[in-house]
Amino acid sequence: MAFITDTRNASLSLGDRFANFRANLAEATAKRKIYKTTLTELSALSSRDLADLGLHRSQIKTVAYEAAYGN
Repeated sequence: MAFITDTRNASLSLGDRFANFRANLAEATAKRKIYKTTLTELSALSSRDLADLGLHRSQIKTVAYEAAYGN
């Protein structure tokens, strides 16, 4: 017969969970700011400037997302 024992010794306190939540929120906010800044700056460029960078207007959102989230 087999037995499974779940041994979770270190559960996070409420303060630790709140600190993790704040850290995750701060990270998400920073990434969103990078996305919006990149999107705004690339959108402000002329089509010729974008072509010099090897980009088309349809790629702006993708490039901004990759700059912020790294995917």
